[in-house]
Amino acid sequence: MGKNFSNISILPNGVIVAGSACLDKKLSDFATANEVGGFEFLACIPGTVGGGLKMNAGCFNKEFKDILISIQAINKKGIILTIAANKVIFKYRNNNLSDDLIFLSASFKSEKKDKKKIEKKIFELKNKKDSTQPTKIKTSGSTFKNPINQSDKKVWQLIKESVPLDTCFGDACISDKHCNFFVNKNNASFEDMNKLIKFVQDAVQKKTGIILEKEIKILE
Repeated sequence: MGKNFSNISILPNGVIVAGSACLDKKLSDFATANEVGGFEFLACIPGTVGGGLKMNAGCFNKEFKDILISIQAINKKGIILTIAANKVIFKYRNNNLSDDLIFLSASFKSEKKDKKKIEKKIFELKNKKDSTQPTKIKTSGSTFKNPINQSDKKVWQLIKESVPLDTCFGDACISDKHCNFFVNKNNASFEDMNKLIKFVQDAVQKKTGIILEKEIKILE
């Protein structure tokens, strides 16, 4: 989706409408400028509204479902649909929406909040992210989902306990800042990164019996 789907507007009732190609950070900045709270976490997610809807993206205990009113989409028959958020079953990094839908835009809840308080919250979240996750380097973000209902441990803990953290395949390596982030140190190939992902999956399963599910989407 191109720039024609990246527009943002705010309605008289305070509802924010954003196109599916709109960057999450842009949406967060827009909400801040209009003194609307609840969007602070989006400043830490390097993706778009469409991707966030698809996987119910989130961080720091906040997800897309928490601010969503409705989704505007088109199906393969060319029919435009408006889907209310309360009609969607949202799960951790997932939902029950059909893969045949193309998201056009979404409407989000309005929560008036002092601009300085919003900016302070964003500053705190960004600092927390920068202190615990690799930033400004080549990564694809969080690689695996936390194994909800399978373990009380986070995925990074399972990786740390199961895999030598200096493991590399070519230039595809495990981040020394957060071991659920895999880094392209220079010129890693698709095959290098895929081998690292598979190696970590196999090692964790062998050690713990838990099969890690990828959070990233691999297009081949």
